[in-house]
Amino acid sequence: MIERYDWARLNHLQIGRYAEYFVKMELTLHGFEVYTAEVDDRGVDLVMRKTGHSFYEVQVKSVRGLNYIFFRKSKFQLRPSLMAAVVLFQQLKPPALFLIESERRLHLDPLFVSRDYEDNESEPEWGLNLSEKNRPLLETFRFDQTKGVRLRHSTIERPWHKEQSHPFNLIRFWIVAA
Repeated sequence: MIERYDWARLNHLQIGRYAEYFVKMELTLHGFEVYTAEVDDRGVDLVMRKTGHSFYEVQVKSVRGLNYIFFRKSKFQLRPSLMAAVVLFQQLKPPALFLIESERRLHLDPLFVSRDYEDNESEPEWGLNLSEKNRPLLETFRFDQTKGVRLRHSTIERPWHKEQSHPFNLIRFWIVAA
């Protein structure tokens, strides 16, 4: 019998494709309009929109286990309309989805890093240090459908982006733990 969450049997391309479909379906289930790119040459995998609100570009990243993942700065240029959707695959567990606004990376901490390589052998990148130690920091960005959905009558202000409404704040407006 095939184990449902046996991620080891999928190759790199399959797990990446699964992550993209998973993000599309989760967003759709929560009432977002989701549009996909025909060509992934600009670092945008999909565009999402909640009726009556702005569009947001989303870069999807998949990761097996708690490892380092990165976004090339040339493709992932920080702006209010750009988000990262990180899908964490841990063996024999359902995938976990985390939505992170791109401008969050302006405030570095143990989870979020900026790497500008001096040797020019690697392109500059934004990174996420996924580890057990950093797991509590990551959990604040969880997009978890199992806790239910209800409208909330106030937005959550993020200290790093007080001056205007931001996609992550909009998502927290609709997706709140029951």
